[in-house]
Amino acid sequence: MLQPSPIAGDCRGMNFFAGDDGLRQLLPHYLDARTLAHFAPHFERLGALAGGRIDELAAIADKNPPLLHARDRLGRDEDWIEYHPAYREMERIAFEDFQFQAMSHRGGVLGWPEALPPVAKYVCQYLFVQGEFGLMCPISVTDTSIHLIRRYADAATRDYLLGRMLADDPKLLWKGTQFITEKAGGSDVGALETVARQQDGAWRLEGDKWFCSHADADVALLLARPEGAAAGTAGLALFALPRRRRDGSRNAYRIVRLKDKLGTRSMASGEIRLDGAEAYLIGRLDRGFKQMLDQVNLSRLSHGVRAAAMMRRCFNEALAAAHGRRAFGRRVAEFPLMRRQLLKLMVPTEQALSMFLFTAAAMGEGREDLLRVLTPLIKFRACRDNIRVATGAMEARGGNGYIEEWVTARLVRDAHIGVLWEGTSNIIALDLVTRAVGKDGAHRALAQRLSERLGSAALPPGYRQRLGDALDRALRLAEEVARDRDAESEARSAATALYNAASAVLLAAEGARDPADARRALLSRFVLEHRLSPRDPLARAEAPWEAKAGDLVLSAKPVPIAEAAPLLQ
Repeated sequence: MLQPSPIAGDCRGMNFFAGDDGLRQLLPHYLDARTLAHFAPHFERLGALAGGRIDELAAIADKNPPLLHARDRLGRDEDWIEYHPAYREMERIAFEDFQFQAMSHRGGVLGWPEALPPVAKYVCQYLFVQGEFGLMCPISVTDTSIHLIRRYADAATRDYLLGRMLADDPKLLWKGTQFITEKAGGSDVGALETVARQQDGAWRLEGDKWFCSHADADVALLLARPEGAAAGTAGLALFALPRRRRDGSRNAYRIVRLKDKLGTRSMASGEIRLDGAEAYLIGRLDRGFKQMLDQVNLSRLSHGVRAAAMMRRCFNEALAAAHGRRAFGRRVAEFPLMRRQLLKLMVPTEQALSMFLFTAAAMGEGREDLLRVLTPLIKFRACRDNIRVATGAMEARGGNGYIEEWVTARLVRDAHIGVLWEGTSNIIALDLVTRAVGKDGAHRALAQRLSERLGSAALPPGYRQRLGDALDRALRLAEEVARDRDAESEARSAATALYNAASAVLLAAEGARDPADARRALLSRFVLEHRLSPRDPLARAEAPWEAKAGDLVLSAKPVPIAEAAPLLQ
């Protein structure tokens, strides 16, 4: 425990794996004993790096963003981006030491003979992001670009690109990205104006891409409309754009400028002008948009995991501030209002942890039906909760939380990108409700899985019934909004209700698994009462059970189910 002082310390030097009770408690339920025994030392090492060296490097890279050089010293248009050595060291840790980009695609990463189980992969992302957020974009889009090329490219293109993108030699490694957004088409992808033409047996691309993160990647996947193709998304084709041609010369596109961003400052996002750039067709000409959605959905899931990670860091920072500072003769954490504020940060943090592990496990089982609803669900709500949690952590530190010398200011800035990249909240909520629920009926698979979890949980019968009723109502609301064409404005409310109901069930079932520690079941009641039950805005906010339950979950000590059960009645 930190010794209290007028200026509280932060979490630098903390091992983000060793200090995460919730993660360590849940992993045995998602990884078998042999797998967990293998990866636990790697999680331990990455947790220490994230709280130590990576955290130090991230602070430096945030203060020293990338610089675009339009020409080389001989006046040639060899535009290139200069990165601070701190960013390059983080790249080495991510791409060489841990080989994030290859985890899903080949054996040998972290000594594992096969591709990593999704749970192990996303736990690595979760730990890394607690130290550095910006670099996770290049990591993720390299991973997802490999996925699309493996799945849809012809044999010759796969042979040419994948050997380089999966190389374990850093001198040979090609990193990937995706360029979608244009001035005319952001959420409205069908409005894209980039044109693809066949010339001398090769595809050439003309147009502008407006928001291109990891702007200097070695391979970019992008959408373009072949000449004469239909309007809208049906006419879009998917292409792989190498930064250099086979002869080593620069491809015919320019990085026009870099974006001056609110957050993710360590990583270069820019604008790209395509001037007849040579590209390789990926898959069918008339299936580009649907193929690209594979990458978009994988990126959305990664965003949900990143939001869970950032909330964990924010909550830990709030705890460090509240326990490490003394005011009015007491630790700040001892004041009832601060304890209530910490609970407001803890609950969404633990919700997101439960949801991302549950989703990663569904991926490992090949449950596309579950992923169809869980991916937009966690992307929508966890990314929104992240903003609130980051702001609350800043407030918990007081004025120092607003000062750039402390990590909290960067966490607040970076938190906002989750509601923009890979679809705004409106777009994600509509995808969830109108398509995943209304068109695909994917919520039925979720309802079945959650009902199984709830039915087998050793919970007080009355509490189990309340959770089941809340889940049923959330599912009905999503169905009703999906059916009613005039109810589009309610899509976000329906998505939020379904997320909260699903996470409440998961938290309760997780808490009931271990008779020696039922803290997660107590957290589920906070979700049930404050997110899924009607409340009188003019009544007193705190019910009698809350103070006791709050003290128990904030104590960092196991709570036997026998002690928790009366608080679930």
